[in-house]
Amino acid sequence: MATLREIKRRINSIKNTSKITKAMKMVAASKLRRLQTRLIQTRPYARNMETVISNLSAAITEKEQFPLLQIRPRKVIEVLVISADRGLCGSFNANIIKETNRITSELKQESFDYTLSVIGKKARDYYTRRNVPLRKEWTGLSGTVTYEEASEIAKAFIDDYVQGAFDELRIVYNEFESALIQRIRQITLFPITPKKFEDVTQTVEYLYEPSIDAILRVLLNRYIYTEFFRILLESNTSEEAARMVAMENATQNARDMIGSLTLQYNKERQSVITKEMLDIIGGAEALA
Repeated sequence: MATLREIKRRINSIKNTSKITKAMKMVAASKLRRLQTRLIQTRPYARNMETVISNLSAAITEKEQFPLLQIRPRKVIEVLVISADRGLCGSFNANIIKETNRITSELKQESFDYTLSVIGKKARDYYTRRNVPLRKEWTGLSGTVTYEEASEIAKAFIDDYVQGAFDELRIVYNEFESALIQRIRQITLFPITPKKFEDVTQTVEYLYEPSIDAILRVLLNRYIYTEFFRILLESNTSEEAARMVAMENATQNARDMIGSLTLQYNKERQSVITKEMLDIIGGAEALA
C-alpha cells in the first residue's frame, strides 16, 4: 500500500510531466501551421509541373536520349524510406518502418535485388542496429528542409540512376491529409512515367522554343527536385501533426492519472484520519 507521501510525490511528478507535454504540443502546433502553409503553397506547383512533364513526355518519340524516361529491366530496385529525426510522435516512425519492411519482404519473395536508403535518424538507427546495409543516409532534415537541400538529395539519386546504380526508385513516406490523418504512401519516382489523363481535354498543345528536347532536359531535373521537396514537406508536416496529437494524448492521460491518484490520496487520507479518530475515541473510553 502506497503511503500518502509517495502518492503526493507521484502526483507532483505527473503534474510536471503534463506541463512539459503541454508545452511540446504548443510547439508542435506552431511548427505544424508553418509547415502546412509551405506545403499548401508547394502542392499546386508540383501538380502543374507533373502535368507539363506528362504532356512533354508524351510528345517525345525517342526517349532513349532521356535516361529518366527510359524503362529498363528491373535488376535492382532502390527503396528510400523517410522517417523523423526525433521521437515523441506516436507511431509515426514505427508505421513507416513497418511498411518499408513489408515492401522489402515482398521484393525478396519476388526475387528482386534491392538497396535501401534512409532519410531520418529513426530509420537509420533502426536498420543500423539490425546490421541492414544502407546505400545512402541523410539526417537533420526534420522540420527544417529547404528546396536546396531537397535538390541536393534528388541530384544524388538522379546521378546514381543515370549511372545504373539501380533501375527503379521507390519512395515510402507519410502524406499529410489533416492534423489527425497521415497516410503512408509508396510512389515510384524513377523511371518517370507520363501521366495518362482520363479526360483527353486535359492534354495541352504547346509551342516549344528553342526545342522540346532542350526544354525537357531542364524540366525533368526540375520536376524531380520539386517532387523531392514536396515529399519531404509532406513527411515533415505529418511528423509535427503526429507529435501534436501524441502530446495532446499524453497530456490528457496525465490529467486522468492525476485525477485517479488524487482520488486515491483522498481515500488514504480519510482512512488515516478515521483510524486516528478511532484510536482517540478508544483511548478516551479506556481512561473512562
